[in-house]
Amino acid sequence: MTRELALLVVVAVTLVLLGLGVWAWRRRARRDDGIVPPHGEVPAGAEVITTAHGFYVAATRHNQPLERLAIRGLAFRSRADVIVTDHGVAVDLPGAERFFLPTAQIAGADVATVAIDRVVEKGGLARVTWRPLAATDADALVDLYFRPQDSTARALADAIATLLPTPASTTPTGSDE
Repeated sequence: MTRELALLVVVAVTLVLLGLGVWAWRRRARRDDGIVPPHGEVPAGAEVITTAHGFYVAATRHNQPLERLAIRGLAFRSRADVIVTDHGVAVDLPGAERFFLPTAQIAGADVATVAIDRVVEKGGLARVTWRPLAATDADALVDLYFRPQDSTARALADAIATLLPTPASTTPTGSDE
């Protein structure tokens, strides 16, 4: 095999692989096109609980940290400012419209160690689970991962968790006798 032929084979294989990658990403983007973060501002009069500056890492299916979602505006890593208020969570990403997750759409908040293409120290990522407006089942839950730089992931997750309703206690409070 001549050098020229070997070069052509390598270039052809590279182009095929790049084409397959583009094709797969476009299919993923079409699949996730129905998942739209609720764009909007923080409601007037909302009390800021905390803010965190750092990085937005990824959006994945709930409890599937290696299954990236290609949500418009949330498909790629970037810097992020997270504002937790008593009405929900606002997220500012450079070059994107602010989105606001009202408390009613937030299903959970916790810490994580792994998200697609990112592994950090134990509990180094804050994970916010939310329900898109068109969601009809538990499979539609989305996890957003943040890597705070000016606070801990635990502090951010705990601040968001304070917004969630506490489950009703099933522990008896009196005697049935």
